[in-house]
Amino acid sequence: MLSAYSVSHGLRFAALRYFNAAGAHRSGEIGEIHTPETHLIPLAIKAALGTAPPLTVFGKDLGTPDGTCVRDFIHVSDLGSAHLKALRYLADGGSSIALNLGTGRGTSIAELLGAIEKASNRKVPHIFAPARAGDPPMLFAEARMAREVLGWEPKIELEDIVKGALRWEENLPSFLQRT
Repeated sequence: MLSAYSVSHGLRFAALRYFNAAGAHRSGEIGEIHTPETHLIPLAIKAALGTAPPLTVFGKDLGTPDGTCVRDFIHVSDLGSAHLKALRYLADGGSSIALNLGTGRGTSIAELLGAIEKASNRKVPHIFAPARAGDPPMLFAEARMAREVLGWEPKIELEDIVKGALRWEENLPSFLQRT
């Protein structure tokens, strides 16, 4: 639709395709709340903190190195910086673009749970369920074009994504701690 509108009306655009947006401000004072919560990192942290039931992990024999899904987790602040760079690119006369935004590195669900356990010093209670139909075992970004066109690089590593999200969940007042 953007391409069609671009042709018919001359609109230039930047379509930014996120992978797994995650994280909170490192202070723990700004973060995400969803009702119901559907995002993996908050669900896993809530399970570790005992404010949610055990996490359901879909698939444990998926043909990946540890059998669990592999995903690309990108911090919301890195996404924000990509948006600013895309706006500058368009303001400077750049042509329409569609770019993937991710780290280009996959993290398995088992590795993610390990990072949460390390940051929280608690186990993440979890159960395994069958893999979801149509859910690819591995999915991570090819973000080379975002680097080349925008000069954008993600800066925040998984460990810091988890630490910020953990601070956010720990600081939430109990009336906001919903699953």
